[in-house]
Amino acid sequence: MNIYHHIDEFVQVPNPVVTVGTFDGVHLGHQAIFRRMLEEASNINGETVVITFHPHPRIVLQIESSNLKFINTQEVKIKRLANAGIHNLIIIPFTREFSRTTSEAFVKDYIVDKIKPARLVIGYDHHFGKNRMGDFRKLYDMGHRYGFKVDRIPAQDVENIAISSTKIRKALESGDVQKANRLLGYQYSITGTVVHGNELGRTIGFPTANILVDDQYKLITATGVYACLVEWNGKLLPGMSNIGYRPTINEGKLTIEAHIFDFDEVIYDQTISIRFIKRIRDEQRFDTIHDLRDQLQRDQVKCLEILNLPSE
Repeated sequence: MNIYHHIDEFVQVPNPVVTVGTFDGVHLGHQAIFRRMLEEASNINGETVVITFHPHPRIVLQIESSNLKFINTQEVKIKRLANAGIHNLIIIPFTREFSRTTSEAFVKDYIVDKIKPARLVIGYDHHFGKNRMGDFRKLYDMGHRYGFKVDRIPAQDVENIAISSTKIRKALESGDVQKANRLLGYQYSITGTVVHGNELGRTIGFPTANILVDDQYKLITATGVYACLVEWNGKLLPGMSNIGYRPTINEGKLTIEAHIFDFDEVIYDQTISIRFIKRIRDEQRFDTIHDLRDQLQRDQVKCLEILNLPSE
């Protein structure tokens, strides 16, 4: 995938099939747009072009800024767009000055003049430009004026739930990673660098990899214990993860840690990704470390069952 960090860097391609959006999550609804783009591009010997923005417009405009969180980091979003088969990605720097661009000016100055689209594919609820005034009708009219076709993808749904990034974020905030995964079409994950913890888990037979997430806007699912898979060094390893404040030792700081089953490698300062499969319980405070160890043993049995692995 060709990546351009400013639209002026874009190198013209034949018969561009274009879409525009923030694409938080790159969920099943977004994936339907990308599939249509790839089909259209194949039919007309063209290439797909995704236009997105960084930082996210809500960060710059300070909309819901106090609790603003996103499903994927920018790095993971780019990786998922590449995995979807997109040919070209344009990342427009989003500034307050850019936010004042009208929908007409955006289409004319950025899409028509710079990319020369043959097709524009959008989602069912797409709005763009200053105050999000641009919509399908405006795009259709401008397509007629400037010579490109507009294709709108209907709402996608799973189990009669219309897919949206908002619904996925709400599912994650409640700890319902199973629902989030169904709407995403893949397993929600958290990526970070393995750092030193207090090593309590090691003393009771449950060593954990504690990770540091360096993106303040990354959405962290609800506190609790989860069955998980850990991606490390090209391998996918079964385990269980805890997100919480370690009330048994009164630590009071949010931690994200994973115990990888039957694993004894030293992986400090390495990057791992925790893929969350199912939340099994709330975080709890135990009276003794012995009680905590007993509960972790029960948790492991449950997680092995969820992951379809033998407990012995």
